[in-house]
Amino acid sequence: MKRTAVINTDHGAVRSVRFNHDGNYMLTCGSDKTLKLWNPTRQLLIKSYKNIHGSEILDVVASHDNSKFATAGLDRKVFLTDVSTGKVLRKIRAHDDKVNTVKFNSESTLLFSASVDGTCKVWDLRSRSYEPIQTMNEAKDNVTSLYVTDSQILTGSADACIRRYDIRLGFMYSDYLGGPISCATFTKDSQCTLAGLQGDAIRLIDNDTGKLLNEFSGHSNSEYKLECCMNSKDNYIYSGSEDSAVYIWDLITGKIISKLQHDYRVVHSISFHPTEEKLLSASLGCVYLWEIPADND
Repeated sequence: MKRTAVINTDHGAVRSVRFNHDGNYMLTCGSDKTLKLWNPTRQLLIKSYKNIHGSEILDVVASHDNSKFATAGLDRKVFLTDVSTGKVLRKIRAHDDKVNTVKFNSESTLLFSASVDGTCKVWDLRSRSYEPIQTMNEAKDNVTSLYVTDSQILTGSADACIRRYDIRLGFMYSDYLGGPISCATFTKDSQCTLAGLQGDAIRLIDNDTGKLLNEFSGHSNSEYKLECCMNSKDNYIYSGSEDSAVYIWDLITGKIISKLQHDYRVVHSISFHPTEEKLLSASLGCVYLWEIPADND
């Protein structure tokens, strides 16, 4: 991959970077309590949203139609905001401690939040109720990661467990991985879970059997919560690192095939384009755009 843009966000520190649902724009949030909408290819700031949270914004996610976004904050709240007007549509006093991450379901009718308080909660955005429709409190520690599909909810926790909730069957499956989970996500077919462990390797686990399929190591992750993901074709693994790089592994061989060098030590947040071979990465106050040149595609 080739670095095609470096964007100074003026956030102070970027806490999260995300492509929107169709990948045409990106959202960033940071320690300055603001959220920003960008065209990353043109390195163009489109809109800045202020006075949503009263403290740092830790995560953001766009709705399926890109008309709204949800944010998670250090202030224990979750907000739903209209993209075009900047109007707050919903304010949820969600948790007893800071909210790490938020996700929508595929139709953006449900909002999911995960917190340091050890819970994952589900909010019905069609209802006026201030209470969650479901609370998952099986974690014994900080719920650091959250991933949602139409039929499953995946959480990762500092208690060293990944938990997979089968919505249709009403079952919960738990796997103990031996170390705090920094990030957990499904492959595109939801057959496998990719889990990044703080102080250890990234692991690929078969969801049906719980069998370890592969490990990906060589990066540095001893202090921070780093994100990992797969590319749009599910054949490469990407992860942030604490040595100024994003690491890329081959899914089958487990070998490092490339390192994307950055200007600052910790690369903590990454987002892969939903359909194209493009990656966003955040390090300190900057966001980097990486692309595969057309002649190498």
